[in-house]
Amino acid sequence: MSSPILSVQRLGMPWQTQDPFLFSVHHLDHYPAGNDELGPKDNLAGRRIGNDFGGKDGWSMYHGQQVPGFPHHPHRGFETITVVERGFADHTDSLGATGRFGQGDVQWMTAGKGVLHSEMFPLLDPEGPNTLELFQIWLNLPRKSKMVPPNYQMLWAEDIPVVTTKDDAGKETSVKVIAGDYGEQAALTPPPHSWAADADNHLAVWLIRMEAGARWSLPAAAPGLNRALYVYQGETLTVADQEIDNYHSIQLRSEAAIDLVAGKESISMLLLQGRPIDEPVVQHGPFVMNTPEEISMAFAEYRKTQFGGWPWPSDEHVHPRDKGRFALYPDGSEESR
Repeated sequence: MSSPILSVQRLGMPWQTQDPFLFSVHHLDHYPAGNDELGPKDNLAGRRIGNDFGGKDGWSMYHGQQVPGFPHHPHRGFETITVVERGFADHTDSLGATGRFGQGDVQWMTAGKGVLHSEMFPLLDPEGPNTLELFQIWLNLPRKSKMVPPNYQMLWAEDIPVVTTKDDAGKETSVKVIAGDYGEQAALTPPPHSWAADADNHLAVWLIRMEAGARWSLPAAAPGLNRALYVYQGETLTVADQEIDNYHSIQLRSEAAIDLVAGKESISMLLLQGRPIDEPVVQHGPFVMNTPEEISMAFAEYRKTQFGGWPWPSDEHVHPRDKGRFALYPDGSEESR
């Protein structure tokens, strides 16, 4: 019988993914105490402010000037799934929507025909530390959905299903089901125009954590899917009797159930799975379309309209320190946690 493992690759930056995903990034920043502007109290000397990705002292400012993060920038033609496991993110956009999320929350944004947004990482603890851990996953949209109206929705940590099982030795494995079904457990409803909205596409986004020495079987899925595990924390993982080191991706046959065994340390991994969209992909920076001509049109429209303009007082707008987790949507409705 052929191996269920198709390939193993060391992870780079960003993580390379397969159709229908475009790529994924994993940020782990050990930020210090926050100042009055919710940026780092530490001196920023020696950093390339505006393009700081070096990880000096264990953290980066990214494109932020005062607060770490990504000041306003445009997107068209795809979706972002932002999973903030530790720390917080402040979102604002050209639709007038905004929010603060973190501590396990997930934001799912459909860029569609175009949106301008910012993603900033406020350092809320004035004493520190302010550790941030997040994943951002870019999920493509099919041609029919690339120009749908943009929207975003929150998947709050308290609502996202987490399934915990134990092996014969009592060792636990937990599966956080962000998208897709795990056994009888279905994820929360994805946005209506997402590739994930059609169950026949078998899209899955899971965060999996196994105790040291735990044994667990990744269930079989439909044939013909692209399926990969991204091992990002721990020591080693045995996959179908093959030992895999940390910080590697494993491409798998989707129709096979696969036995996993954690090594001497607990192991954490991300599962990405889905039926390929199988359409041409032309990406230029923040725009993902099907043809170069569509990319040119996206840039021209952005220069002309700014996708609705920027209604916020700062390119890297953040909320007050004492503001809790909340989401204000374009229609004026608001949720808080």
